[in-house]
Amino acid sequence: MTENTQQQQAATITELPTQYAPAEVEGKLYERWVERGYFEADEKSDKPPYTIVIPPPNVTGSLHLGHAFEHTLIDALTRRKRMQGYETLWQPGMDHAGIATQNVVERELGKEGKSRHDLGREQFVERVWQWKAESGGQISGQMRRLGDGVAWARERFTMDEGLSQAVQTIFKKLYDDELIYRAERIINWCPRCLTAISDIEVEYQEDDGELVSIKYGEGDETLVVATTRAETMLGDTAVAVHPDDERYRHLVGKTIKLPLTARSIPVVADEHVDPEFGTGAVKVTPAHDPNDFEIGQRHDLPSITVMDEHAVITAHGPFQGLDRLEARSAIVAALRAEGRIVAEKRPYTHSVGHCSRCKTTIEPRLSMQWWVKVGPLAQAAGDAVRDGRVKIHPQEMEKRYFDWVDNLHDWCISRQLWWGHRIPVWYGPEGEVVCVGPDEEPPSGDGWTQDTDVLDTWFSSGLWPFSTLGWPEQTESLKKFYPNSVLVTGYDILFFWVARMMMFGLYAMDGTPPFHTIALHGMVRDQFGKKMSKSFGNAVNPLDWMDKYGSDALRFTLVRGANPGVDVPIGEDWVQGSRNFANKIWNATRFALMNGATVEGDLPPAEQLSAADRWILSRLNAVVAEVDAYYEDYQFAKLSESLFHFAWDEVFDWYVELSKTTFQAGGPAAEVSKRVLGEVLDVTLKLLHPVVPFVTETLWTTLTGGESVVIAEWPTDSGFRDAAAEREIETLQQVITEVRRFRADQGLQPGQRVPARVDLSGTPLAVHEAAIRQLLRLQPEGDSFTATATLPVAGAEVALDLSGVIDVAAERKRLAKDLAAAEKEKAQATGKLGNEAFLAKAPDHVVEKIRVRLAKADEDIARIKAQLDRLPQG
Repeated sequence: MTENTQQQQAATITELPTQYAPAEVEGKLYERWVERGYFEADEKSDKPPYTIVIPPPNVTGSLHLGHAFEHTLIDALTRRKRMQGYETLWQPGMDHAGIATQNVVERELGKEGKSRHDLGREQFVERVWQWKAESGGQISGQMRRLGDGVAWARERFTMDEGLSQAVQTIFKKLYDDELIYRAERIINWCPRCLTAISDIEVEYQEDDGELVSIKYGEGDETLVVATTRAETMLGDTAVAVHPDDERYRHLVGKTIKLPLTARSIPVVADEHVDPEFGTGAVKVTPAHDPNDFEIGQRHDLPSITVMDEHAVITAHGPFQGLDRLEARSAIVAALRAEGRIVAEKRPYTHSVGHCSRCKTTIEPRLSMQWWVKVGPLAQAAGDAVRDGRVKIHPQEMEKRYFDWVDNLHDWCISRQLWWGHRIPVWYGPEGEVVCVGPDEEPPSGDGWTQDTDVLDTWFSSGLWPFSTLGWPEQTESLKKFYPNSVLVTGYDILFFWVARMMMFGLYAMDGTPPFHTIALHGMVRDQFGKKMSKSFGNAVNPLDWMDKYGSDALRFTLVRGANPGVDVPIGEDWVQGSRNFANKIWNATRFALMNGATVEGDLPPAEQLSAADRWILSRLNAVVAEVDAYYEDYQFAKLSESLFHFAWDEVFDWYVELSKTTFQAGGPAAEVSKRVLGEVLDVTLKLLHPVVPFVTETLWTTLTGGESVVIAEWPTDSGFRDAAAEREIETLQQVITEVRRFRADQGLQPGQRVPARVDLSGTPLAVHEAAIRQLLRLQPEGDSFTATATLPVAGAEVALDLSGVIDVAAERKRLAKDLAAAEKEKAQATGKLGNEAFLAKAPDHVVEKIRVRLAKADEDIARIKAQLDRLPQG
C-alpha cells in the first residue's frame, strides 16, 4: 500500500461512524444507484440477457411482508447476475387491480355522498385516473426503501397505452381463433361489488350456518334433501339421485311437488350424486350452483334465476323483495309451518366463499359472460413443462401444476366494472356482434353500442412478460429480453397468474414460453408458523422493522428462511439477530481497515502465506463455489446460512482474531496478512451484497475505493485449496475452543489472565503459540507455576495454574452438588423406564420425554465429572 493510499484510507475510515446507522445510509445510497443508472437495461448491449418481471403489485397496495420477501429474492438474483456481467432487466410495474381500485374510489365518493352512477362511466373513470395520479403507487416508494434494483425508467402499468394495445390485440386474435366466446354459465358473483370475480378473489372460511332437511313430494312419493341455502329451493328444477340407489329407483322419471310453490319437478338419476352422503338425494338449482348447473345441462333442465344482482329474491310470491338471508329464515319458517322440516342443525359449520375485497358472501349465479376456451391453451402450457422447455423449481411442485392445467375449466374473463380494459366488442341494432382490433375503427351509427363489461385483471397481467417489452410491436427490447430467465413467485398463484402467463405467452409468441424457470416460494408466516392476518393480531408492517433495524436486517432474515416452495416463519427477534450480523460486518471490516487491510497489488504467492492465510483463502474459494451452486438451485436459505457462518465464524471470529497477533508482531508477515485480509473482505462483501446491499456498499467502497459494489465483478472460484492448512487451523480451533470451554466452566472471566504452560510438540501448532496465548489470555509460566489443571487437546497439552484464580474447594462443592442432582435425575428416569407397568400405561410422548431426561442426565454427569477431574486436588 502506498503512503498516499494509506492516508486516503485512514481519512475514509475516520468518516465511518463507530456504529452502523442504516437510516443515515440507505436512502442516500439508493438514490445514488438510481441516478447513476445501475439498474437500467440496454437492449443494444452485447451482454447476455437476464430478465425477471416483478409480479405487479396492485396500484392500491402497500408493501407487506410477502412483497418484501419476494422482492428480496428477486433483487438478490438480479444483483448477482448484474455483477456476473449479464445485461440485467428487472421489469417493474403495477396492476390496475380492477375491483380493488374501483372499491377504493367508490368509498372516496361515498364520503361525498355520491356513487359512481352519479358521475357516469366516463367521469368515474377520469376520477380513478386522478386517484392513481395522486394516491396510487405508494408501494413504489416502499420498494425503494427495501432496495429493489428495478429498471424504473421502464416502469409499466397494466392500463397504460402500450399494454392496452396488447390486451386488445390478443383479445381480437383469440376471438378470431374462436378461443373467446360469450355464454351463460355459473360464475362467482359478489352482491356488493356487483361483478363476477375469479376463483383467486374468493376466500373460503368456516362459517356458522344451518343445515335443514326438507321433505319434497307427497305420500309415498317423497324425498328428503338437506341444504344450507334454503332460499335457493325457489329455483329448484329437479331432485337428483344416484342411478344405482335402490331406495329411489321407483321415483326416477316421476315428478314430485316442490314445497311452497305451485310447481312439480322431476326426479333424475345422475352419477354425480353420492348415495352415501346424507339421504342420497340432492336438490338441483341450475341457476345458483355450479354442480347443479352441470346436472341441468346433462338432463336438459330449465334454469330459474330467483335472485337479482344484489342477492334479493325475485321469484314471485311472499318472499319476493327479501334479501337472501332474510328469505332463508322466512322460507325455513314457512316450511316448518307446513311440517316439511325433517331435521335442523344449528350451528352448522361449513366452508363459505367470500369476496376477498369486501368480505361479502359469494353467490353462485347464472350469468351471461365472456369466456376463454382454455383447452388448447392449457394443453400447450402443460406440454412446455413436460418437454423440459420450462423447469418448475422445486420439481415436486410440478404435480400441482399439472393437476391444475390438465383439468382447467374455461375462464370467465368479463367483469361488471367500469375500471379496467373494456371488452372490445360492439353490438349492432340487428343483433350484429363485431370484435375490434387496436388498428380498426369500431362500427358507428344508430343502435351500435360497446359491451359494458371490462376484462378480468388477470387477463392483462397474463400478458406481463411480453406486453411490458412492447408487444405486439417487435421491439428491440422484446428481442433482447424475451423469454424471461426466471419467474419468482408464490406457489399460491401458480394456478392463476403463472398458468395464464404460460397460456398467453405460448399462444402469442409462437410457442416460446414466457420464462425458462418457474421458481416457487412459500408464504411468510409468524414465528409460530401461523398465517399473518390483522384479525389474528400478528400482521407486521415491514416498514416498521426496516425503520427499527434497517432494510438489510429484514432482507437477510427473509432470505435466511427461504427454502424452495416452503413457508417462511419470521419473528422480530430474528430480524434483531440479522441487525446484529450487519453490525458485526461493519465492526469487523472497520477494525480490519484501521489495521491496514488492503486490496492493492496481487496476492502474495502461497509460499509467503502463513497457515492461517492459506486456510482462509482455501475456505473463501470453497464458499464462492458453494454460494454459486446454491444460487443456481434457488437455495436462498442455504446460501445465506453458508455466508453467515463463513463471515461471522471463520472470517470475523477466527481470521481477524488470528491476524491481530500477526499485525502486532509487524514485519513482512503482517504486510502479507493485511493483503490477504483485504482480499477476503473484498470477496466476502461482494458475496453478501445481493442480500444485504446497503451495508456492503458502504464498506466495499471504503475498502477498495471502487465506484460501487453494484457494478463490481462477481467473485469466481480460483480453484485454490489447501487441505493441510485447513486441518492445521481446525486443530488450532479445537485447542482454543476446548480451553475456552474449560475456562467458562470454571467461571473465569473472558479477559482474566491465567498462567499456563503450552506444549505443542508433536503438532503443527508451534508457530501459533503466540496466537494461542493471546486468544486464551494465557500468561507465561513464571517461577512459581504449578499445573493445577491439565487439558490434553488434539495432541497438544495446555496446563493451567488456577491457584489464586478460583476457590477450588468452593468450586468442588458446587460441582458435587450439581453431580448429586444429575445422578438423582438419572435414577428417577431409569426407575420409570425399568417399570413394565408404567411403560404399559404411559402415553408414547410421556415415555419419550423421560428418555430425553435420562439422556440429558447422562450428559450432565459426564460433563461434571470431567470438570471435577480437571480441578486440582485438595
